[in-house]
Amino acid sequence: MLVLVSMALRVRDAVRGVWREAAKFGVVGALAFVVDNGGYNLLVFGLPGGTEGGVMGAAPVRASVAATTAAALFSWAGNRYWTYRHRHRANMTQELALFLFVNVVGVAITAGTVFASRQLLGLESMGSDNAARVLGWVLATLFRFFTYRRYVFVAP
Repeated sequence: MLVLVSMALRVRDAVRGVWREAAKFGVVGALAFVVDNGGYNLLVFGLPGGTEGGVMGAAPVRASVAATTAAALFSWAGNRYWTYRHRHRANMTQELALFLFVNVVGVAITAGTVFASRQLLGLESMGSDNAARVLGWVLATLFRFFTYRRYVFVAP
């Protein structure tokens, strides 16, 4: 009986730890989402109510890459110094290299959904771009959470 209670307590503590980590990751991710999507919309569509469009209106896939890259740098700082502050590597260069590699894959996932929406489906509206980016962002976020925990921010 004591073995079962002990196992149950360990499982409970592990789940609590993962949920706390996931909540912090979610806060950093939500802020990165604002940087990413706000940046994308400003680059492609310009300021709200503007008639000229954004400076990268003719290059939505490149704008997606730029906005997602800015969000990734924000995310690295937030995750390194808050979410995984107890798990980050002593070798910051190696950690950042792994983080950037994982985020290149994340950028490709997010830009890939915009590419598919624009080039394969022929959709070009703000709504379709944002829907494609949200789908890409969700897929990339799931990929990032699991790879950060497993490969990037590892316990010392």
